[in-house]
Amino acid sequence: MAVPEEATDETLASRAGLGDNHAFDEITIRYQARVYRLACRLVGHDDAPDVVQEGFLSVYRHLASYRQESRFGTWLYRIVTNAALMHRRARSRRPVESLEAYLPRFDATGRHCHTPVELQVAAHADELLDRRALAEEATAALDRLPDLYRSAFVLRDLEELTTAEVADVLGVEPATVRQRVHRARLMLRGYLGALAGVRS
Repeated sequence: MAVPEEATDETLASRAGLGDNHAFDEITIRYQARVYRLACRLVGHDDAPDVVQEGFLSVYRHLASYRQESRFGTWLYRIVTNAALMHRRARSRRPVESLEAYLPRFDATGRHCHTPVELQVAAHADELLDRRALAEEATAALDRLPDLYRSAFVLRDLEELTTAEVADVLGVEPATVRQRVHRARLMLRGYLGALAGVRS
């Protein structure tokens, strides 16, 4: 059965849940690039194809249970994000240094421990590094974020979902999303700032 071009994601999901393979093909076509990009950001390019495959298989298996309580895209992102997190946990890999060490530090009086010069370096990291090198370092840094913060950061800042949508995907409160994204930004900024300081 042909699927009308104007069919919404939710309509396609309902049809696919009833066994319409053309509708599922259309969903796959609509989302494959976005799902691949998300997987790359969550697990890296090498493991992204496995996560995409597992994500779409899981979507297919659970289409009948999709109740349209949230947008289809949000529901799909939740499934792919979970697949990526499970993949990262299951994969045996050499441990990498966490970016937790790059969070801002404060002394007992509440003053920032860095000097003004160090703060300036961190604030202007993108001016001190070649943009291509910075992009490569930022991608590598993203892989070092703890999963808790990486997922929220990727969905909110890179995939540009709203805070409410990210909360729905991750099954947490919007305030928790804001806290995790803020902490991820601080870790990345601290790491890239330290990197710029080394190279400047």
